[in-house]
Amino acid sequence: GTFLNLSVSDHGRSDSLLLSWNEPEEGAKGYSLALSSLGSRIPLQNGSAGPNITSFWFHGLTPGMRYEIEVTATLACMETTSQTVTAQTSPSPVRNLSLSSGGSSAMLHASWAHAYGQRDGYHLALYHSDSQRLVRNASILPNASTFLFDGLLAGSEYALKVSTLVGSIQASTSIHQWTAPSIPTQLRLSPGSSTSLVASWAGAGGAAWLHLALHNLLTQTVTSTLSARRGLTSYTFQHLHPGTQYWLGLSAMAGPYTMVGPNATAWTYPLSPANVTLSTAEEQNSLQARWSTPAGERDFYLVTLQEGEDGAPTRNISVDGDNGHVTFHGLSPGKQYSVQVTAVAGPYRASAHSTAVWTQPLAPSGVSLSSQGSPYSLLASWEEAVGEGYVLALSPMEHPVKNSSLLRGVTNFTYKGLRPGTLYTFEISSVAGPYTSSPGCITNWTYPLPLEQLTLSNEGHSTSLQASWKAAPTGSTGYTCTLWETKSQEQVRNMTVGNNWMNVTFEDLVPGRQYTLEMAAMAGPYRSAVRSATDWTYPLAPAGVTLTNTRRPLGLAAFWDKAAGDVDQFHLQLYSKSHPAQRNISVGPNTHNFTFLGLSPGIQYFLKVTVLAGPYRSSSHFATEWTYPLSLANVSVQPGQRPQELHVSWVESGGGRDHLVQLSVAESLSIIRNVSVPRGVTQLDLEGLVPGSRYRVEIISQAGPHRTSSQTAIGYTVPLPPLSLSASPVSTAWALAVHWETSPGQRDGYLLSVHEEGSSAPARNLETGKDSTNVTLAQLEPGTCYLVGIWAVAGPYRSLPKNITGCTVPAAPTNLSLINPGSSSELYTCWNKPPGRRDHYHVILYSLSTQSRDRVQTLSPDAQNITWTHLEAGSRFAVQVTAVKGLFKASSTNVTQWTHPLAPTNLTLGSPSASALQASWAATGRGAEGYVVDVYDTASRSHVGRMVLSGDARSHTFRNLSPGTRYSVAVRATAGPFHTSTPNFTHCTREYDALSQ
Repeated sequence: GTFLNLSVSDHGRSDSLLLSWNEPEEGAKGYSLALSSLGSRIPLQNGSAGPNITSFWFHGLTPGMRYEIEVTATLACMETTSQTVTAQTSPSPVRNLSLSSGGSSAMLHASWAHAYGQRDGYHLALYHSDSQRLVRNASILPNASTFLFDGLLAGSEYALKVSTLVGSIQASTSIHQWTAPSIPTQLRLSPGSSTSLVASWAGAGGAAWLHLALHNLLTQTVTSTLSARRGLTSYTFQHLHPGTQYWLGLSAMAGPYTMVGPNATAWTYPLSPANVTLSTAEEQNSLQARWSTPAGERDFYLVTLQEGEDGAPTRNISVDGDNGHVTFHGLSPGKQYSVQVTAVAGPYRASAHSTAVWTQPLAPSGVSLSSQGSPYSLLASWEEAVGEGYVLALSPMEHPVKNSSLLRGVTNFTYKGLRPGTLYTFEISSVAGPYTSSPGCITNWTYPLPLEQLTLSNEGHSTSLQASWKAAPTGSTGYTCTLWETKSQEQVRNMTVGNNWMNVTFEDLVPGRQYTLEMAAMAGPYRSAVRSATDWTYPLAPAGVTLTNTRRPLGLAAFWDKAAGDVDQFHLQLYSKSHPAQRNISVGPNTHNFTFLGLSPGIQYFLKVTVLAGPYRSSSHFATEWTYPLSLANVSVQPGQRPQELHVSWVESGGGRDHLVQLSVAESLSIIRNVSVPRGVTQLDLEGLVPGSRYRVEIISQAGPHRTSSQTAIGYTVPLPPLSLSASPVSTAWALAVHWETSPGQRDGYLLSVHEEGSSAPARNLETGKDSTNVTLAQLEPGTCYLVGIWAVAGPYRSLPKNITGCTVPAAPTNLSLINPGSSSELYTCWNKPPGRRDHYHVILYSLSTQSRDRVQTLSPDAQNITWTHLEAGSRFAVQVTAVKGLFKASSTNVTQWTHPLAPTNLTLGSPSASALQASWAATGRGAEGYVVDVYDTASRSHVGRMVLSGDARSHTFRNLSPGTRYSVAVRATAGPFHTSTPNFTHCTREYDALSQ
């Protein structure tokens, strides 16, 4: 039992184990060592060690293997002691570890050669190198030799650590690698100014570095380079040449990878030329443009010649970028020009403008001077000449020159405030900048003024007209006079008079004819505006005016004779002294009669015929006549305010002096009333008539000698309502008998209305003859109240209503039941709901066994059952249900029922003799209708005897029984069909010896 205290370590070597032990206290002569695989007991290596040796190396072992080592120490006296220890070699790391992106920007592929020896598996840990963040953590099977990492960041460096696992021991190796960078997109290169370009791109996060190279395409040299770390998205290149095209290339880099990205070209803005001028060239109508060349480059100059103030382009010339002048030939005279010089570099332009200059103008052509009929103005006009404007001069003989300046675009000018009838000279020159053309000249007269206040008047004469006027102002040498017939335009007179004439008279003209006089003042070659005046000769009045009556159609016919001369039209004025409106009619000159229609009937009219010629009139004497009166319209006969009255109304159709109202009984043509009413009255009340009668009314209208009757109107007086109305139920049927008494007067019949109270259903209507005094209303609902109305009817009219309310007898409940629910104190009553209505149910419970008071309940009209409680046990009851509607009742038949009796109490048994057994008991409550006593032989369970007793019995003795025998006795209380028993009690009859003693 010497303890060697074995320990094993590998000192970081995966194929060796160092075994150490403690030397025994008594010493050892030597040691033998045996190494075998754990659990196999087969030695793989043997070794030995001499005394004083306390350790031993085992080499050439399998990495990651579990071993068992046994150490045997040889002690003195050939004794040995052995001790065993287990150990494990460390695993070896994987070999040939590689990590490759394969050109992918999101994946890395790991592969390796298996580690020597044994292993439980591999553990892989992938780290992002910049952030030192663990990206992926995976444990895989021991036979796996590859692994794919995806979803990685583009252009990033990753570190992979692969560990060989054996139990809790691991051996690791590491490797670094980059994912391929992603190429930025949407590269743009745009000018920021004439010396800068702004580059921008997207997707810059997928590369560790970005390399930018800017090339000058003109010189084919690299202008600028830039290397930027991840995340930069724009850069501005400064200090570039204006108007120069550049090419920008972009590359993405990450570790060993370089990806050529997109490229872009752009121009810097060119500089605009300086000192742009435009001046007159040596050749006529030519201009020369000059400018200074700015710094930088450009493709060419675009020289644009612009015309006018709005700068409309008229010439475009492209010249080399080193040129500094250009000449424009063949330009329009008198026009304003300016020049724009544009430096063009790629798509960009930079412009500069010159000030405007003019070419030499030409004088205007087509010059004219016109008075246009105006005495105070002259209109000068000309064809437009090219230039900046015009200088005008107007000079009459005896007045100074009038000078004016006008801008270009104006081709006429009106001189105002001139003297009428004067000769003027007009001169005009064109102006363009500092230049003025030679003048153009022309002369003309102003118009004379017209004469004033020209009038033409007949002075009340039928055959002559006189003209008068006021002399014209200066410039007039005389007047021309022309007289025309206005309608035919035929010339009647034509004459010229001196400027000192003031009037002239024209004779021998036609009566009623219109004439027009035209006059004008004369000066030079012109006449003034014509002044005209017009008038008519006076017309002659018509003769033979008459007015006659026409009846169909209603109207008045007018006739007259035409007088000599002309007539424009005839004006007919028809009016009435009693009618405010009048009729004014105009007819043509060839019309000699006219019929007036639509006149008010029954009216006296007056007619006057007037001849019209222009504004002049000549009237005839008056003619008069009456129109026929119309029959009255809308004659209405309505009942009056009382049954003995009729109200007659009508609408007057116009005209008439008065009306005659005639009344007759409809069945007879004899007139019973004649009432005269004045015109203007449109209604009449006729009194003292018979109620409910039919009458006929006719109204006659009178106007002058004429009379007209209206249509006949029929009317009724309102009948009187019936008297003493009553409604009572018919006991044998669900009906109401309605009675009434006849009122005075006439009627056509009666109308009855029956409406169920509380119902939304329409009322029932019933008609009866005029001699009826009663009617039975059948097929009504039981127990329902009805509102009965009755009217006397005459024609379309009804009397005032008479109303009464009557109720039918209710229906009695059916299928009445009185049920014992198995209780000694309760009974249940139910019945079927009868048809119709009721106010409530009246339910009475009668006690037939005792003299106790009847029990009464009033229930709602929809109730169908009731439970009676606290009743006397073992009693007989009767129930009756009555439907109540007002004062009317309908009762069901009576039904009876018993309550359960209560069992007797205090049952005692005794044997007064050997063959007798006596039973005694006490009644509960009022007792029962009767009792039944049964006796049984207890041993044989056979029924021995039964006795039925009255309700007053309280004991019974059974005789002729067997002595000394045990019997069982039960007493049942009975009530109708129900019974309730006591428990069975037992008792023995006496023995014989006991009886003998």
